[in-house]
Amino acid sequence: MDVVFDNLDRFAAGMGTTVSLTVLSWLGAFVIGVVVASLRVGPILPLRGVGTVYVEAIRNCPLTVLFAVFFFGFPSIGILFESNFISSVIVLSVYTGAFVAETVRAGVNTVAPGQVEAARSLGLGFSQVLGLVVLPQALRSVVGPLGSLFSALIRNSSIAYTIGLVELTGTAQQLSVSTAQFVAVFAGAALAYLALTLPAGAVVGVIERRVAIKR
Repeated sequence: MDVVFDNLDRFAAGMGTTVSLTVLSWLGAFVIGVVVASLRVGPILPLRGVGTVYVEAIRNCPLTVLFAVFFFGFPSIGILFESNFISSVIVLSVYTGAFVAETVRAGVNTVAPGQVEAARSLGLGFSQVLGLVVLPQALRSVVGPLGSLFSALIRNSSIAYTIGLVELTGTAQQLSVSTAQFVAVFAGAALAYLALTLPAGAVVGVIERRVAIKR
C-alpha cells in the first residue's frame, strides 16, 4: 500500500472532485426530482405524461450510455458545454433526478387523503396544498430512500471518468498505469469511497430519526 500513501495528495484531489461532483449533481437531481414528482401527481394530464415519459426513459437507460450520448453525441449537433465537469454534473443530475422523482412520488402517496381534502376545504389551490401540506410530509417520510440515492450517486460519479474527468476513479486509473500496482491503487480507491459513503449514511440516519413522522 506504499503507492497509496506516497500519492495521498492525488487521492485527496480526486476525492475533492468526487465530492464536488456529487454535491452539485445532488442539488440538481433534487430540484429535478421534486418538480417531476409534482408533475406526476398534478391534475394536468399532459404534464403527467411528460413526467412519466422522462422517468421511464431515463431510469431504463444505462448511465454510461447517457454520458456517451451527452458528451460525444450532442457536440455533433452543435450543443457544447464548457467542460467535462459541467457535462458530468448535468448527466448525473438528470439521471439521478428520475429516481428522486419516483422516491418523492412514493412519499406523496403516504400522505393521508384526509389532509389533502382538509386543505382543499380551506380554499387552497393545488400548488398550495402540494407545497404547504403534501411535500413537507412526503420528504420527511423518504429521507432514508433519498439517502440511499445520495450514496448511489457517490458511486455513480465514478462513471464520469469515461469522458475524461479525473475524479477518484480517474486518479486511481492513472496511478495504476504509471505504477503498475493495480490492486493496491484500486484497494486504496475503494477505501476512499467507503470514507465518503459510510459517513454520508450515518448522517442520513441521524436526519431520518430527527424528522421521522410520529405515527
